[in-house]
Amino acid sequence: MPTTKKEEFYFGLMMCFGMVVFMTMYNLFTHGLMGSLSVSEIFIQLVQIFIIATLLELFVVGPVAKKLALSIPYDKSKKVFVILFLAFFMVSGMVLCMSLYGLGNAYFSDSLHGDSLLESYFTLVFKNFIFAFPLQLIIVGPLVRYIFVKVVKKRIAVSLR
Repeated sequence: MPTTKKEEFYFGLMMCFGMVVFMTMYNLFTHGLMGSLSVSEIFIQLVQIFIIATLLELFVVGPVAKKLALSIPYDKSKKVFVILFLAFFMVSGMVLCMSLYGLGNAYFSDSLHGDSLLESYFTLVFKNFIFAFPLQLIIVGPLVRYIFVKVVKKRIAVSLR
């Protein structure tokens, strides 16, 4: 886990990158856009979404999620609880915000089908959350923590010597 602001920054970038790649592919697949977009269009979408998600994570969702997760009374010496609560609040915040982005994209590309905006938003939030939370807990979170400890923390420690 990150212990300095610099480590938090790198950790956040890595986590955003992993979640953005998986969530973008998931949303392209669930909306039937996987075969209709070119590789360059998908890449442009990934870059755009990564920038937005990173800014949200660093300046809005991340700080709020951290405050909420650490304000709940539980045994913070148990790392698993800290990870679970942080993951829950981060995923919840990011899903709420990024689903707005997805809804905006769908609205402006005229791909909303008959549902009200509010109904479409909550449907999108539900679909994204049920994929994002397990993804965060089972795949992206552990993978990023492993890479972070093995690569980033070692490099930062070496560069400080």
